[in-house]
Amino acid sequence: MNIFLTSLLFLIPIIFFILSRTRKSSKRIPPGSLGIPVIGQSLGFLRAMRANTAEKWLHERIKKYGHVSKLSLFGKPTVFIYGQPANKFVLSSNNSTLVNQQTESTRMILGDRNLLELNGADHKRVREALVSFLKPESLKQYVGKMDEEVRKHLEMHWQGKQQVTVLPLMKILTFNMICSLLFGLEEGTRRDKFLACFQEMIKGMWAVPINLPFTRYNRSLRQSARVQDMVKELVHERRVQLEQKGASSHKDLITFLLSMRDEDGKEVLTENEIMHNVILSMVAGYDTSSIAITFIIRQLANEPAVCEGVLQEQQEIAKSKNSGESLTWADLAKMKYTWRVAMETLRMVPPVFGSFRKALTDTEYNGYLIPKGWLIFWVIPMTHMDSSIFPEPSKFNPSRFENQASVPPYSFIPFGGGPRMCPGYEFARIETLITIHYLVTRYKWNLCADNSFSRDPMPEPSQGLPIKVYPREIS
Repeated sequence: MNIFLTSLLFLIPIIFFILSRTRKSSKRIPPGSLGIPVIGQSLGFLRAMRANTAEKWLHERIKKYGHVSKLSLFGKPTVFIYGQPANKFVLSSNNSTLVNQQTESTRMILGDRNLLELNGADHKRVREALVSFLKPESLKQYVGKMDEEVRKHLEMHWQGKQQVTVLPLMKILTFNMICSLLFGLEEGTRRDKFLACFQEMIKGMWAVPINLPFTRYNRSLRQSARVQDMVKELVHERRVQLEQKGASSHKDLITFLLSMRDEDGKEVLTENEIMHNVILSMVAGYDTSSIAITFIIRQLANEPAVCEGVLQEQQEIAKSKNSGESLTWADLAKMKYTWRVAMETLRMVPPVFGSFRKALTDTEYNGYLIPKGWLIFWVIPMTHMDSSIFPEPSKFNPSRFENQASVPPYSFIPFGGGPRMCPGYEFARIETLITIHYLVTRYKWNLCADNSFSRDPMPEPSQGLPIKVYPREIS
């Protein structure tokens, strides 16, 4: 009996210590509920996205739990974080703490060696390779080619038309830009076949397991395999051309990446890394740029005074050009007001709503513990529409960006920020400015549908934004 009591007295402090540590840890996990197993809050969130009320849905969480809360999305325990500090935490954290976390469908379709899946030294190596091609100094030489693609597009799809639907046309335009500049793939049957496979592939790419029909996912995977085969074929062709010295190393992205060598003369990227990141570049340029340009066109129809300001700026540039003369890098530098309009559009309707990161270790944020393996969900429009950062956030006001230094860091993030800044930022800026230049100087337009849009998960305007088109008299 004495031995039992002695043992019990010895164990009580140990048990008390363990329980107190457990209680202490559990208290540090963010408030909230993980909801029903597997489903969690996924269905409610998806419904809010489609109804374009996701920001309201998240604000209700913020009112209830604060700027940090736990929930379950798509079968994973998740911590939702909000605000400028949250943006900085996600975008500036090193790869030993947080890593990108894409949906399984995205990972399967893009490949496991794309930039979104890589971490540490591999991420830095591949990112630097892509940035080397997509930096302003390199892209200057492609302005004329992008100009040519826009003019051909307008002649084929806009000229003589009384009504067009903008979003599908912008997707065709951005795809052709990508084929021309990133792949060196000229117009013809091969490009058309590429587009057909690519469009089928991307239908299932952004979907999540909880709302993705198996047949649609399976079809997307089959088309992904075909797209990868096509890209692989292009990579082999460009390699042969390089070896035979029949191609410039700056001909296109594939050729550029194949020609890169380290200090030992070895190829910087593997063939799979080239293939997967070329496909990633294609997806990013196709969806986000086409959506951004579509919403700029929508905004110009809604804001006559803003449209007039853009028109005046672009007409001044047009008057300085000879008939048929392409735009130049110097012309793009003059489009300051037009780019402010683009940024204000991206503030109000960023193409990407949010993203996920995965905690590699137990991670501290704002006094809470994010357990190892949990996801972190952060949302772009939340700071874009924060009245303490952007006064009267629902008002379209391009003058917010007259002095970009006045915009707090990590608050305007349609292209990411810090070391996670989108490598294709400059490419998107160039194609946007060239497209808007030719549209506003050649056409006027009115909306044929309401101003509503939904997210699935990218924003799409009602009916794809049908507009009535009127030729503009060239003065």
